[in-house]
Amino acid sequence: MFADLHLHTHFSDGTFSPEEVVARGRQAGLGALALTDHDTVEGCPRMAVACAAAQIEFITGAELTAEHEGIELHILGYFMDPEDPKLLRELARFQIVRQNRIREMVARLNEQNVPLDAATVFALANCRAPGRPHVARALVQAGHCKSHDEAFERFLKKDRPAWVPKAKMSALEAIELIHQAGGLAVMAHPALNRADHLIAALVAAGLDGLECFHTKHKASATQRYRAFAERFHLLVTGGSDCHGLSKGKPLIGTVKLAYEHVAKLKAARVSRIASVTSPSPLPRREGSGPG
Repeated sequence: MFADLHLHTHFSDGTFSPEEVVARGRQAGLGALALTDHDTVEGCPRMAVACAAAQIEFITGAELTAEHEGIELHILGYFMDPEDPKLLRELARFQIVRQNRIREMVARLNEQNVPLDAATVFALANCRAPGRPHVARALVQAGHCKSHDEAFERFLKKDRPAWVPKAKMSALEAIELIHQAGGLAVMAHPALNRADHLIAALVAAGLDGLECFHTKHKASATQRYRAFAERFHLLVTGGSDCHGLSKGKPLIGTVKLAYEHVAKLKAARVSRIASVTSPSPLPRREGSGPG
């Protein structure tokens, strides 16, 4: 059995519904799926229902935007309680940040004489965690750009006229937030971060795993991060990072993670829960021993 533990829906910047993701996962022969939308768990209940109907194992997840020492990192959280109050408060805060970022991008586009309205982008996104891909789609639909790639190249990439930096939580805060919500924290697509020198510090802060298998990881990168995982006793995960049709052909099914890694992820979650819920032994008082 195989799994894909990195998937997006229209609850963030994907184009598929949770039901469409599950249907395509079933067609690809996948037995376990995780939904990891950006800064939201809003789509998880529907994904769970769809997976149950398709007899596919479901893992609740999210991809948190974070940074450490000025470098942007994405931290995947698995098995988090989607109703955890603190998690929902923090996600809501960053969803507002995302929405304000869209407004600023549109304002900068207007300064470039591109007559786009923020309401148009929000209507197209129809979610609480909009991002640059939604602005790109709006530009294409309005005829200002011919393609998603052109929109990014002309306006939305870093140092382009409409680029606006993200406000991010610290990676250490992201790891702590995931843990307190009952989850496991995994660094997403580490080869794209170019931050190998940060892995040891994140492990010290409680990082649980590395996403070694990814569509943008060459075989050499996968081997490299599996070696990191072995060195630091980290879990190994992987996924396609499928965003539906926003980037051309859907990627789901192109990365198939062996189920043994899912089993290890589940065992690690059980161990974490046991370590949190088990009572601490009472300190032994001096002179209280037998005799």
